[in-house]
Amino acid sequence: MDDRAAAQGIAPGQTLADARALLPGLAVADAEPAADWVALERLAEWAERFSPFVALDPEGDGLWLEISGTERLLGAPAAVAAALTARLMRLGFAARAAVAPTPGAAWAMARFGGGPVVEAGGVAQALAPLPPGALRLPEGMATELGRLGLTRVEQLYGLPRSSLAARFGAVLARRLDQALGHVPEALAPHRPPPRHAARLAWPAPIGRTEDVQMAIRHLAAELCRSFEQAGEGAARLTLVLHLVDGNPRRFTVGCSRPNRMPEHLARLFAEKLESLDIGFGVEAMTLDAEETVALLPDQDDAAALGVLVDRLGNRLGTGAVGRWLPQASHIPERAQIWSPGLAMVPRAATWLAGDRPRPIRLLTPPEPVEAVSEVPDGPPMQFRWRRQAHRVRRAEGPERIAPEWWRVVDPHAAADPAAETRDYFRVEDEAGRRFWLYRDGLHAPGGNPVWYLHGLFG
Repeated sequence: MDDRAAAQGIAPGQTLADARALLPGLAVADAEPAADWVALERLAEWAERFSPFVALDPEGDGLWLEISGTERLLGAPAAVAAALTARLMRLGFAARAAVAPTPGAAWAMARFGGGPVVEAGGVAQALAPLPPGALRLPEGMATELGRLGLTRVEQLYGLPRSSLAARFGAVLARRLDQALGHVPEALAPHRPPPRHAARLAWPAPIGRTEDVQMAIRHLAAELCRSFEQAGEGAARLTLVLHLVDGNPRRFTVGCSRPNRMPEHLARLFAEKLESLDIGFGVEAMTLDAEETVALLPDQDDAAALGVLVDRLGNRLGTGAVGRWLPQASHIPERAQIWSPGLAMVPRAATWLAGDRPRPIRLLTPPEPVEAVSEVPDGPPMQFRWRRQAHRVRRAEGPERIAPEWWRVVDPHAAADPAAETRDYFRVEDEAGRRFWLYRDGLHAPGGNPVWYLHGLFG
């Protein structure tokens, strides 16, 4: 219900027929609480241009912003409230704002009138003439207080807390004490504020790409100074551009190793912004450290390989650049794991194959072949792979790899392809091509093991 409908006598709880009798031209739409909440979350993201701490009102129709310490960037609290409401009106929202020392007082002043700013020490006086509903009470409780003649908040000041709790439960006394600042109130931020963050805002929007790049370098330098004091480096950073159109643009980059080189971090974002259309300009920018890692004094931040991997990873995708790391397994397909970036290798991690030759690339999964051997446990004399016959000229092996007995077998899971003993052979055919084959399982009466091709040597 908007103010125009309320002025015509429309009130919550009326039937639609009664409301249209009072106002025949009333516009009606179905409520969509889920969509409203999503819109409020988007609005909270937009409001981060005013404060890194933005919390959503559980009622779904308001936001809390912590603006302490922002005077240097945003001006006096009254100016912040005026700018906030003016921007929201330009975006098509009807909004009211108030600034107070406590979340409860700010909530009450924004919804039930009074001045836009309540100074420290003036909360009790500002709340005094407001109705009890300004304390965020359940609707039924506020109505019951009115029937008892308690129509102003100041009438609750002198009542004993025990009497209020006995009649109305703990919520009334708690809300009153929270609004007055007698007990603290914790708010859950929409997005937890980062430990390391830097912010820039301008009186007028900037629109040149060169200015945006210069601002990024300034933010990166400020953030790296914070890293140096904490002995940390950036692992993942997020840059947010707050544009005039109200839709923030968010860009995230990652570092393969902890980094606090301003030039390098700024360059990663420069590559992300090459094709950005900033429209009517950028009003504010924030650079947040989403993830940091302790940086040892002897770690070389300027390692050329780390810088190269970061640039390639942020251009091609974080999972596209990396390396294979060893795992404690003799099963060839389990002996390594793909790790994006340049993850540190544990000192105990070694390649268990040692000096035994291995193909550079394995077939995934191993491909079955038809093989004939002279003796049951001997190497193959010939085999057929992909409809082509290969006669073996020489062979080396076997290298026996037994299954990993410590693995717990899940009866409901798919069969483990490495559940049988394998005998691997390195063979060379008459054309000089070299293959890595294995016999899956041991010879037993009444059956023959299956042969597989697992890799090819260059």
